[in-house]
Amino acid sequence: MVQAGAPVAGASVQAEAQAYRRTSELAMFWEALRRDKLSIASAVVIGMVALAALFAPWISPYDPNFADSALRLKPIGTAGHILGLDGQGRDILSRLIWGGRVSLATGIVPVAIAGLLSILLGLIAGYLGGKTDAVIMRTLDVFFAFPQVLLGIAIAGFLGPGMMNVMISIGVVLSPWITRVAYTAVRSAKGQQYVEMAKACGANQWQIMFIHILPNCLSPVIVYSTTIVSVMIVLGAGFSFLGLGVQPPTADWGVMISDGRTYLSNAPHVSVVPGIVLVTVSMAFNLLGDGFRDALDPRLRR
Repeated sequence: MVQAGAPVAGASVQAEAQAYRRTSELAMFWEALRRDKLSIASAVVIGMVALAALFAPWISPYDPNFADSALRLKPIGTAGHILGLDGQGRDILSRLIWGGRVSLATGIVPVAIAGLLSILLGLIAGYLGGKTDAVIMRTLDVFFAFPQVLLGIAIAGFLGPGMMNVMISIGVVLSPWITRVAYTAVRSAKGQQYVEMAKACGANQWQIMFIHILPNCLSPVIVYSTTIVSVMIVLGAGFSFLGLGVQPPTADWGVMISDGRTYLSNAPHVSVVPGIVLVTVSMAFNLLGDGFRDALDPRLRR
């Protein structure tokens, strides 16, 4: 009776130990992140902007496309328009709130999709190796021959203007870079002792890849992806600035900056205000990515 129950008890203890270890790691990660005041402040800024964009129909003081020509180019502090109005007499605060939906989406969605695809490609190439590794990684190496921005502009120009096309172009540009990060992490984890122990216990290659290696390779991908969200927000705004992104009158931070170029001499706030918001949100994502890096690295965490 004791011998029959021993493996079950051992498995139960092992499962409890693994659950405790994951909980402990999460607690240490949160404690390290909580001590980083810049990361917490950045997370608050991102959260506020995301909530404002999410609830734009309810908190926006005006319709983002409503124009009052009598109030065009009114400065910051105008009664009822605390951030002023643009060249067509549209409320800048309202357009910033609605524009956050587009700008955050063009930065976060492509990174998330490219991250999932890249993790899968990096995991398969890094663990299986051989011809599979050569085919996947050499194909992606072709994309490294082109500068990211120029490649993104070329793809967006080929697909045509529009939010969806911008996200596709950004996702294509990002995939090789995130895949390289995932691939390197997988190759490093492949030779660890816990992988050899899993093989000795009879685990097949797919179990080893997705159960044992994948959880230990997510940290560098998450950190890298969080950091480059800021760059992708700026890149998406740049596409809109060049006329390759969303088209007027849709509110977008890049479009707002572009619209204000004509009035820089007499009404600089039309471009400066959305520019400040764009830089602030991009910097917040960058600082949050740095905080994730420090909190997930046991050496830096100490």
